[in-house]
Amino acid sequence: MKIRHTGREERIELQMVPMIDIVFQMLIFFIMTFKIVLPEADFNIRMPSAAAARVVDPSETLPMTLLMKAGPAGELTEMQIDRRSLGAGPDAFLRLREYVKEQVNAAAGGPGTAPDQEIELDCDYDLQYHYVITAMDAVTGYIENNQRHQLIERIKFTPPEVQSGRTIER
Repeated sequence: MKIRHTGREERIELQMVPMIDIVFQMLIFFIMTFKIVLPEADFNIRMPSAAAARVVDPSETLPMTLLMKAGPAGELTEMQIDRRSLGAGPDAFLRLREYVKEQVNAAAGGPGTAPDQEIELDCDYDLQYHYVITAMDAVTGYIENNQRHQLIERIKFTPPEVQSGRTIER
């Protein structure tokens, strides 16, 4: 038995117009749902290296030092800036921001005009992380009337070997 080929091939045509419509609908959807979010804080942090922890350059004396002490459970028990007690609790961070604002205004003539200002954070080893982030947020700036005001850009951590005269066993 012989099979004849009639020469009729079925051709499948791709419909381009519906595909282009879908692409444009997806593009419009993503453009309309895109939301621009203001950054929480812009941290310019210099972490100490192991070699730099032993050698302290006298030219890097810092105008401000923030000491944060932890309790047995890691909660914040006391906060001091430049040996001035700020206490503990949520109001302590507001007092910290006001103190930094005063210092920046006195040193440079207004927020955002002191690029050389630097603060050193001396935190207890067991301090909960969210206290450190809240303190960093308080010293870097604030938002007022939907406008961001920069305070201190440079944040430095005290190396573990020299934290308040304590040593940490490793």
